[in-house]
Amino acid sequence: MTFLSPERLWLLALVPLLAGAYIILQMRRRQYAVRFTNLSLLAQVAPKRPGWRRHVAALLFLAMIILMMVGFARPASSVKVPRDRATVMVAIDVSLSMMAKDVPPTRFEAAKSAAKKFIRDLPSRFNVGVVSFAGNANLVSAPSADREAATASIDQLVLAKRTAIGEAVFTSLQGVRSFDAQASQDPPPAHIVLLSDGDNTTGRTVQEAIDASRAAHIPVSTIAFGTPYGTVDIEGETTSVSVNKETLRTLADNTDGKSYEAADAGQLTDVYANIGSSLGFKIEHRDVAARFTGIALLLALAAGGVSLAWFSRLP
Repeated sequence: MTFLSPERLWLLALVPLLAGAYIILQMRRRQYAVRFTNLSLLAQVAPKRPGWRRHVAALLFLAMIILMMVGFARPASSVKVPRDRATVMVAIDVSLSMMAKDVPPTRFEAAKSAAKKFIRDLPSRFNVGVVSFAGNANLVSAPSADREAATASIDQLVLAKRTAIGEAVFTSLQGVRSFDAQASQDPPPAHIVLLSDGDNTTGRTVQEAIDASRAAHIPVSTIAFGTPYGTVDIEGETTSVSVNKETLRTLADNTDGKSYEAADAGQLTDVYANIGSSLGFKIEHRDVAARFTGIALLLALAAGGVSLAWFSRLP
């Protein structure tokens, strides 16, 4: 819980003063009775009554005051609200290293399968676009609600040389800006999900991509896919293609996204499911002061009822 006017909480500092004043008055009252009253006569005139009852109304009143002070500070609860025009850009690495068979049947085929499931499982209100990247980046499916077009574009992907992670981010950002007629002036809330197994080897740098993403207020979540043991055969030569996790982590951490790692198809599916559950929402703070005011009112009624029932007077 948060408070929309937290500066008003200073009023709670008065509560110990009220409690202290009440305790002092009770002590003075007892001393006064002992000083000016014959104890044996007092026992006859004022029959013994449960002393604790005298404090119930005061405690209820004090609790009411506390709740009213908290309500005055405008407490608010955080709720997830679906974003209108929410857009997810799925960027998939199609560099030659994705031929590695450390993830069966290959990294490439496993990545395509998981990406298609991720797209199909997204809520229908989401728009989704697809970007492929190797030596350069291409928008292969413009963002829309058409799931069939998006998944079909993934089936058409082909492998190529080099890895342009920075270009993939810039192409994804451009896809968001071209989403609809108002996107250039009022871009839709968006999130980029980028899967790769390598480092940025060509095109604009990852730092430039970070700067552009932050300027557009679009986070980039990354998935480092593969194991340290992947190899590929290129032109008759076997090359090790271990995953470069640090580059992807840097991209995610500096754009307010999240970085994930997946070493097999099952883990990749879980990662996509985790990402999908958090996209397309914004956090809003809704004022819940009425709850505190209502409870305070009930305590006030309880204090008055107790006082009338036991002492025939209001507190």
